[in-house]
Amino acid sequence: MHYSISRRALVLAAAIFLPQVLLVSAFGTQHWARWVSLAVALCGISIAVLWSGSLARRIKNLTGFVNRLLDLTGTLPKSKAGSDELGELVDSLSVIAPQVGELVNQLRNELMRREAILAGMTDAVLAVDARLNVTFCNDAFVHAVGSQSKIEGVPLIRVVRSPGLNQVVKHVVESGETVRQRLEPFTPGGLTFDVYAAPLSSSSWHGAIATLRDVTAVERLERTKRDFVANVSHEFRTPLATITGYAETLLNGGLEDGANRRRFVEIIQANGVRLNNIAADLLSLSEIEDGRPGAGARPISIGQVIGNAIRAVEPAASLMHVNLSADPISDLYVLGYGIRFEQALLNLIDNAVKFNKEGGDVGVSVLEGPGGQIEIRVSDTGVGIPAEDLSRIFERFYRVDKARSRQVGGTGLGLSIVKHAIEQMNGTIAVESRLGEGTTFHVFLPGFPAPGGDLLTV
Repeated sequence: MHYSISRRALVLAAAIFLPQVLLVSAFGTQHWARWVSLAVALCGISIAVLWSGSLARRIKNLTGFVNRLLDLTGTLPKSKAGSDELGELVDSLSVIAPQVGELVNQLRNELMRREAILAGMTDAVLAVDARLNVTFCNDAFVHAVGSQSKIEGVPLIRVVRSPGLNQVVKHVVESGETVRQRLEPFTPGGLTFDVYAAPLSSSSWHGAIATLRDVTAVERLERTKRDFVANVSHEFRTPLATITGYAETLLNGGLEDGANRRRFVEIIQANGVRLNNIAADLLSLSEIEDGRPGAGARPISIGQVIGNAIRAVEPAASLMHVNLSADPISDLYVLGYGIRFEQALLNLIDNAVKFNKEGGDVGVSVLEGPGGQIEIRVSDTGVGIPAEDLSRIFERFYRVDKARSRQVGGTGLGLSIVKHAIEQMNGTIAVESRLGEGTTFHVFLPGFPAPGGDLLTV
């Protein structure tokens, strides 16, 4: 039989007060009736206290049961149900509890999945509230801004000093529009970011979320491409203009000028050779950068390569009265591509001769270092390189002395070819120079065992 809490309370109240009413109405004047009424009242109060205590314990147990609904680490305890409203509530909660647990597990797994995705993203992710305080950011954003302190809850303007980012996020929060924009520079480090910001809001919360992609390398590559196209156009335009001009001169009567026509043709030929040299160097540089050396890597005798390069440069050195010498070279080998390696050393020695003083010296030496490393030094006593140009001399078409470089027939690609050829052999190149005193190039390459022997080390 179903007994509700309200019915039990009504029955208990009737049991307490109804006997008293009947006794008072029937024997109100009798002394003993008062004592009986008092005893009945005390019994009723005792029963009420016991019943309320039982009810309190049931409510306390039910409260504990509800509090443990979201505790997914253990098994949910059984709660004893009764036949009243509390019993119905316990039955309902017992049915809902597994569903709540399953829902919480799904939400927790989804949250962990999203956090793992955001943490593993290379793109920086940032979320702010309506006051532009940071509410979330991933590790990529922390790394981008270089912050070592807590970020969440801090105003965005204090996290990163980027007016552009603050303006973008503020606009999104205020207007609710989606914004795409490139920010350069984003940080003091000169990084460039593509920012995609969108509104993020609910019925009780308003803010914005932004994704920042580091495009510094892409921007640098695009700038390099633009500079390369501009430099190539410039390098080709000058000899082409010269060839066109002198060809027009010949066609417009210069062929009959016996005193000058030979000189005109020689100028055309010289500029044609220059164009051919630029094209050849560009092709060589393209092959090296694309990893197409033309042949497999093989052991190379350093002494043989240096000897070939010196013999090729000796006529030019003799004409300029430059003393060209090489220290005795041990039987050392490196692993690489013979033609590219010889071309790299030839460019270094040729530059040392071209940009030298009359009567100057050019020396080539080879040293053995720890771990089998080999160092090749090409030094000269020439004009030297200004300190501000040292970091750029390996760029394509970069010239320290543009007038003299073109005068001696340089294409501006030699040192770029040298750098890529050495790096292709897992080596490095460095330079030190003093203006007016000379320059020394240091080429570092891993040694290779001589044929039939072990790796030569000191």
